[in-house]
Amino acid sequence: INGLADTLAASGDSFASDEDPDLIRDAVPFSLKLMESLLAEVPEHKGLLLTACSGFTQYSYAFVQTDAELIEVKDYDASVAGRERALKMYLRALDYCLRRVELTHKGFRSAVEKDPAGTVKPFTKDEVSLLYWTGATWGAAVSAGSEKPELLNQLPIVRAIMARALELDEGYELGGIHDVLISLDSLPEAMGGSVKNARQHFARSVELSKGQSASPYVSLAAGISVAEQNRKEFETLLGQALAIDVNQVPRLRLANVIYQRKARALLARADELFTPEKAPSHPTAVVGLSGLGSLAHRPLGVLR
Repeated sequence: INGLADTLAASGDSFASDEDPDLIRDAVPFSLKLMESLLAEVPEHKGLLLTACSGFTQYSYAFVQTDAELIEVKDYDASVAGRERALKMYLRALDYCLRRVELTHKGFRSAVEKDPAGTVKPFTKDEVSLLYWTGATWGAAVSAGSEKPELLNQLPIVRAIMARALELDEGYELGGIHDVLISLDSLPEAMGGSVKNARQHFARSVELSKGQSASPYVSLAAGISVAEQNRKEFETLLGQALAIDVNQVPRLRLANVIYQRKARALLARADELFTPEKAPSHPTAVVGLSGLGSLAHRPLGVLR
């Protein structure tokens, strides 16, 4: 059982390098359920707990939340149901990450709610992956459940976790930490956001990935360009995302395919997003314009 758990825990790279998102969409659920079955037998397998966390998070973001966003204009009710399902998956994933954290940092969950920065300080560089997935998953849950005050109140925890990860290893996953921080800093100032910081994280992410990751371009376009009603920048950023050769960096292939799909969807909605006087009937339909409601639409850069 431990041998199979080890194998499954190392399976992420083969999924990440695949160019067929529909194949992965069909294949991943079986792997995730198999992981859960094994965890029932080896509940403290560190590698499998982290892989279950990252697996559920990436699957939910790539195929559940993204699908919900793409159908919003045509079927708002189905879109809301999809985001609710995404939230449930994120919370399921977060439970696995927190179980993994508790194995080496006892009492983390209760302590981090009282003192986020102090609680994450003992983490070392060897634990950056654990910090990244815990923070990204927690952030994804807050994003999908942005209308729930009890989740929004946990944003300082997400910020503290990602800040510590950045401090320990800025170059992790070719700028993946910066991608999450672009989204966090795209929030309104009242929620701790900063346009200046979001742009700095964007520049650094592009530098670290050598311009081969579509994620920062889509994140900045959706989080900042729309909020500032800068259509020229919006179209330029998404054009740059679409120009990336997805085969250039195999480990980013699947993520780039999915982010390019999101880029096309955003471009298709440009007239709506940049015509404020034609506001949609539901505030959440506008990316970056409606404060809390738009949080669910902001890419979190978790597909790394």
